Amino acid sequence: MPGKTKRIYELAKEYKISSQAMLKIVMELGFSPKSHMSVSTPEMMNAVKQKFTREKQVAKKEMEQKTQAKEARVKPPPPGGSTSIGGIKVSNSNTPVAGLMRKIEKRKKKKERRKKKGRREIDQQEVAKSFRATMANLSTGKTKKKYRHGGISDLSQPVLPDNVIEVNEYMSVAEMSKLMDVKPADVITKLLELGMMATINQRLDMDTIEMVASEFGFDTRPIEEIGDSVREEEHEDALESRAPVVTVMGHVDHGKTSLLDYVRKTNVVAGEAGAITQHIGAYEVLHEGNRIVFLDTPGHEAFTAMRARGTQLTDIVVLVVAADEAVMPQTVEAIDHARAAGVPIIVAINKIDKPNANPDNIKTQLAQHNLLSEDWGGKTIMVEVSAKSGTNIDKLLDMIVLQAEMLDLKADPSIRGQGVVVEAKLEKGRGPVATVLIQKGTCQVGDSVVAGVYAGHIRTITNDREISLRDVGPSTPAQITGLSGVPQAGDSFLAVRDDQEAREISLKRNQIKREYDYRRPHGQITLDKVFDKIKEGEIKEIKLIIKGDVDGSVEVLSDTLSKISTSEVTTHIIHQGVGAIVESDVLLAAASGAVIIGFSVSIDPRARELSKREKIDIRQYDVIYEAENDVRKALEGLLSPDVSENFVGMAEVRDIFKVPKVGLIAGCYIKEGRISRKDKIHLVREGKMIHTGHISSLKRFKDDVREVKEGFECGIGIENYNDIKVGDSIEAYEIVETARTLSS
Repeated sequence: MPGKTKRIYELAKEYKISSQAMLKIVMELGFSPKSHMSVSTPEMMNAVKQKFTREKQVAKKEMEQKTQAKEARVKPPPPGGSTSIGGIKVSNSNTPVAGLMRKIEKRKKKKERRKKKGRREIDQQEVAKSFRATMANLSTGKTKKKYRHGGISDLSQPVLPDNVIEVNEYMSVAEMSKLMDVKPADVITKLLELGMMATINQRLDMDTIEMVASEFGFDTRPIEEIGDSVREEEHEDALESRAPVVTVMGHVDHGKTSLLDYVRKTNVVAGEAGAITQHIGAYEVLHEGNRIVFLDTPGHEAFTAMRARGTQLTDIVVLVVAADEAVMPQTVEAIDHARAAGVPIIVAINKIDKPNANPDNIKTQLAQHNLLSEDWGGKTIMVEVSAKSGTNIDKLLDMIVLQAEMLDLKADPSIRGQGVVVEAKLEKGRGPVATVLIQKGTCQVGDSVVAGVYAGHIRTITNDREISLRDVGPSTPAQITGLSGVPQAGDSFLAVRDDQEAREISLKRNQIKREYDYRRPHGQITLDKVFDKIKEGEIKEIKLIIKGDVDGSVEVLSDTLSKISTSEVTTHIIHQGVGAIVESDVLLAAASGAVIIGFSVSIDPRARELSKREKIDIRQYDVIYEAENDVRKALEGLLSPDVSENFVGMAEVRDIFKVPKVGLIAGCYIKEGRISRKDKIHLVREGKMIHTGHISSLKRFKDDVREVKEGFECGIGIENYNDIKVGDSIEAYEIVETARTLSS
């Protein structure tokens, strides 16, 4: 449709031709796309539509002419005329020969009718459909029917058209050939024609799957997650109001824990003070007949860890800010995390009973971060509370209930349970124990379930007060046992029909996870890939996270980078802060698809490990204009060969020795990786990078060595530098240059 952009291969699917054929047609029409993945403009789509309309009219006219010619050829002879048999003319009157001819024609007509009847009885489409159903049964064990709670077949589910197949990313060639009812060899041949070598067990990405399917005349419908086909849909007539899920966030020492503790003590559901267990990770409170579920998480790290895995669990965020202090970096970080998730924020201004409390000052500072109080004409609910004395805590809970009513949260408790894993662990004597929050439906003891890549059979259910339950419904936290392994926080939780179905889903998810982990290095946004993504129309802005050594540098760098833009893309600073790059920064980058810019700061070891696992691009700079140039060149597609620091090891300084004519030697213990004589090093003190240089000497006892590995002690001398102190860290790295090529 003109006005709505599509890629070339999508346009090809619409007209049911191959991507290469569509690419050729578009180029013949005077356009110059680079590949089948290029975006088609409205002009291009309009030209293609006109071409196909013209060809359709020409084809229709030719068909009409052929039909007329055929009718003219088979026109019967007139009554009383004659028919030629072997060159002899025979009259069509009632002669013996004419009677013989009529008998012969009669036999021929009967024979043709029998043949036609036989063809009707064996409908090839029905055979193909039956074959696909049989192969589906052989591969999965059961047909893909959906059932209501109690095992009743839901016959209202729509049936897919014959030319549409449901696919998931990283399907194998064999699996895809079964869905399309073609030979695997034909699929492999088609892939070879498209320039891709493949085997029968090779797994394909989604773009390749869509291309191959279109070549065989099929449209595809992606399955978002393995197991989605067995999920039961909610029914509007069965929807009931559910409790809101609330996460409390804020800066350390601002009273977040005190607020949670006060809510726990006044929890009338528990029956007695302090009856709620601390380890479950989620608990519920009853306030004036309204249930509220609180997530008891370590903070925004866990909050974002769930969102990084594609899970939106929280309905409302309560941001705690101390009235006697100010909006701190962690407060701003919490705002960024909540805003990135699109979750409404309620501000609790705590410690109003302190002598130096100034709530208006807090409101002013929050306004600078686009959180304007309702009593100042804004839209953000702000409540002044005291977690110590309990002042206005009831009002805060009232506001949470009011916000939940505005959100109109509902769920259907009559279907099989669906939810999210809040946390999980391995307990001695109990095995894997998962804290889950049911979002839809109901789970019962004995249900077959899948949590992430693990299957299981629910053995026990306990609530947040360690009371055993037979079932658990929407917006209710509970601990379950019986899984085959320990899932991750944020993994989906799903009750299925039986153990066999659970095992099949678990097996397929494990296969997809292995393929995803293998291919993940190409998935995240890096500065190197920005221009390619811009050309394909996939991104309109680069999201950046900035961390620096001092606030002044962060502000200058943030202002500088935020002003960089081109006609097609802009920069967006989603978070900035002071201090080393830590885990929460990497988690936010993973959840938001951002690049991390570090200015004169080090990377926490756990953050470095997480960035490798999540494939997050972290860039470190010492000069602001170098960071500006790299971002600007990335936008313009002019980024020169990528010069990156490849971390190889870290040593902790445990003693200092003075050596005559040499200088200071640091007595070190290699905590991570290895240290080599040829490496460059950063000297890090209290999270700040204070020197970059080379190693002048590396010794084990009295011997010079080329390399020392993790777990050993050594002596390290730094070239032309003696300001080394006990407790410093020496980080070794290699300079790696990666050439960047642009496809023109």
